[in-house]
Amino acid sequence: MNGSEKAYIDEAFRTNWIAPLGANVDGFEKELCEYLDPVGFACALVSGTSAIHLALKLAGIDEGDRVFCSSLTFSASANPIVYEKAIPVFIDSETESWNMSPEALEKAFIKYPDTKAVIAVNLYGTPAKLDEISDICTSHNAVFIEDAAESLGARYKSRQTGTFGRFSAFSFNGNKIITTSGGGMLFSYDENAVKKARFWATQSRDPARHYQHSEIGYNYRMSNIVAGIGRGQLKTLDEFISRKKAIRDKYLCSLSGLPELTLNPVPAYSEPNYWLTSVTVDKSSKITPDDIINTLNDDNIESRPIWKPMHLQPVFTGMDYITAGKTSVSDDIFTRGVCLPSDIKMDENDMERVTQRILKLFGK
Repeated sequence: MNGSEKAYIDEAFRTNWIAPLGANVDGFEKELCEYLDPVGFACALVSGTSAIHLALKLAGIDEGDRVFCSSLTFSASANPIVYEKAIPVFIDSETESWNMSPEALEKAFIKYPDTKAVIAVNLYGTPAKLDEISDICTSHNAVFIEDAAESLGARYKSRQTGTFGRFSAFSFNGNKIITTSGGGMLFSYDENAVKKARFWATQSRDPARHYQHSEIGYNYRMSNIVAGIGRGQLKTLDEFISRKKAIRDKYLCSLSGLPELTLNPVPAYSEPNYWLTSVTVDKSSKITPDDIINTLNDDNIESRPIWKPMHLQPVFTGMDYITAGKTSVSDDIFTRGVCLPSDIKMDENDMERVTQRILKLFGK
């Protein structure tokens, strides 16, 4: 927290506006658009998951429709597909960015040409090949939904992520680069679509004096207090990105003597928000990702595996999975990867503890 959040929260209490509407909700939506692109529109919601769900509804996804989705991601990217009783088809990653492979996406459209929507994730804050994916979606008349939950503040070819999809989703969960404790945002250049999402998110209450509902709705709107936290956090987003980059730079410098370790890629055309620094262990190494996790845990340092791909999840057994080649890039990254501690509150001593444990494990 940077301290400015409290002023917005106090204002919500002073004016007695704590419900899912108010000046902070309106302000947060407006200020996020100003950060991303002032000509866009936003709807503040309870989660990034709800933003993806409403994006799918806006895309016209119905029961039995297919939706292409990044496989190497958190389940929140894929679960909303099932909410609408649609069928997820998972798409492999590319090595260059760890994100959705445009080549695999093209193959998926050849196999399923009637697919209506694509959900592509900017994994760990690094942009996917957003222009290529967008062009592919356009050529196949599919709606591109950009899952920017992890990439707020990142840029692809100097343009903010979250502005490439017809609809985009952001997350402000407790672990994201800025947080409202829990929350999300739907962004689009389509004002009428955002108004429709806001209607659905407020239980689809018709504009009548009595309580009347002509459509099924959802309780998805962000509270005025939570939005106040977001307004305060947004003020230091760029500072937080700088801190995240400093953490990655420290890892890059300290672990450069370990040829068995490779940091997650940063393509030349992108400016990530460096939300999470990860490494992969060379296949020839005697040290495993579990060895790294365990040795850090012995010193009360938490690290985690890379996201387990969706096509390997028990809940999605039987769902199709499309790769560009004969082998799965997502499986390989998952098998060899570790997410390192990347919190902006880490100081030099914390970084030294982490890197020294890893260096010692590799005999350095």
